[in-house]
Amino acid sequence: MKHFLVYTNRYKDIKLVTAKRICDFLRLKGQHVTVKAVGDDGEEEMLYEIPPDTDCIIVLGGDGTVLQAAREAKLLQVPIIGVKLGTLGYMTEIEPSGLEEALERLIIGDYIQESRMMLNGKVCLSDGSVREDWALNDIVLSRRGPLQIIRFNIYVNGQFLNHYKADGMIVTTPTGSTGYNLSAGGPLVEPAAKLIMLTPICPHSLNQRSIILSPEDIIEIEVTECQEGRSQTVEVNFDGSHMIPLRTGDKIRIARSEKVTEFIKLNQVSFLGVLHRKMQESV
Repeated sequence: MKHFLVYTNRYKDIKLVTAKRICDFLRLKGQHVTVKAVGDDGEEEMLYEIPPDTDCIIVLGGDGTVLQAAREAKLLQVPIIGVKLGTLGYMTEIEPSGLEEALERLIIGDYIQESRMMLNGKVCLSDGSVREDWALNDIVLSRRGPLQIIRFNIYVNGQFLNHYKADGMIVTTPTGSTGYNLSAGGPLVEPAAKLIMLTPICPHSLNQRSIILSPEDIIEIEVTECQEGRSQTVEVNFDGSHMIPLRTGDKIRIARSEKVTEFIKLNQVSFLGVLHRKMQESV
């Protein structure tokens, strides 16, 4: 690798101390380095777009920052590795204490790459317009405005699956199983697996659980009327960042994307090993 992009969250990387530490080390080794600093509000410094000749993105922050970087890098297919500055860290590979050793291994190519599947969502509005986006973690349908149950139908490969009354629905990849899906009671899945999960959010039923589907299945969610025949307004979120409002009659079609996110792995610790450590931390 010759060109590294340091993608840092300036609220986690105070005064860009860790970014400067990485830049100094890589430049000393003769590598080309650029920096992109983002904040929780989306404000950016130093760099607006990822350079097309980038060989590797080093993300400083937590899982949310990794997701943001993955969304921006999806067209370039640049491999990503995370440095843990956040609290969750399911997607971050490097601890700050081992930073220089990890950088040395990146320079000499001592790593493997792991492809993670993504989801594509096409929102079909009742006026005939179509809006499209992608997600590495999940696409979430949720209520908007006052606290109330939302109602929607789900179809899989054109076949009616079920009518839901719930606070929403999470459509997630294996990578996203440790995110909102986990909080909603969904299953944990090895991130390199290939499947799609549906997990209802607070369903108003005693028998509605997560459903695991083939990665080739196509899911369609249709926003229906309220029980009283009133129109509903809900929203769909892509990885918790990009939101599109939907109303009664609108639909979203979700399928496996042709795009993938490439993660760099340095450690031989398995997902189960990471999971064990997280469970111990939560005791």
